[in-house]
Amino acid sequence: MSGRPAVEDPILKVLQDYTTCDVADALVKLKMHHGGFLPGLTMWSPQRQDGDTKIVGPAYTVQYAPKDDPRPKWPSHYIDSVPAGAVVFVACTPGTSNALYGGLMSTRAKASGAVGSVIDGRFRDVHEQRALGYPVFARDVGTTPPGPLFKVVAVDEPVKVCNDGQDITINPGDYLIGDVNGVVVLPRSLAEEALPLMGKQVEADSQMAVEIQKGMTFTEASKRFRS
Repeated sequence: MSGRPAVEDPILKVLQDYTTCDVADALVKLKMHHGGFLPGLTMWSPQRQDGDTKIVGPAYTVQYAPKDDPRPKWPSHYIDSVPAGAVVFVACTPGTSNALYGGLMSTRAKASGAVGSVIDGRFRDVHEQRALGYPVFARDVGTTPPGPLFKVVAVDEPVKVCNDGQDITINPGDYLIGDVNGVVVLPRSLAEEALPLMGKQVEADSQMAVEIQKGMTFTEASKRFRS
């Protein structure tokens, strides 16, 4: 699992203080124009788009492919190798109605110390996920398991998210951040450069909010605190 930050990585602690919007703002400043946003992924567990649930961790990536894909099926179950502190990221060909992930997967992930799972597709067993109190972000729900149509072909290798006009690569160890706003990926290579920008942006926006509440226009506040 090369390239993965250690669980005690100090960047993880700092990221706890920021929202997905803060991360995206910093990445835009670094010319990553989509801000690392992974479109279409929303919170389903432990609540549906509600509460203070937040996940921050290095990506542990899983790639599903159609069963006729020439690559061999992964020889063991990916869920048994999830590192503590990781965010499980499951990717597949867009558009399938089969669920890629279920309640037993979260049971094992939680027992291994994972902080949450992000499914770029459908998942199932919503009641089990919520009973576990385990964070799951996904595109939608489903009922049918992946086995009839799909197989896992790669684990802890780069995966692509190609949706809504965005083509984003997630590498093992990249930071995934999820909250009620959605999910963003912070490339590990940009993290140290992005963190100071987040702090400056949050401070500027806090000052803007105070002055706007006093009657200052947004335009004037922007010029004063963001320029």
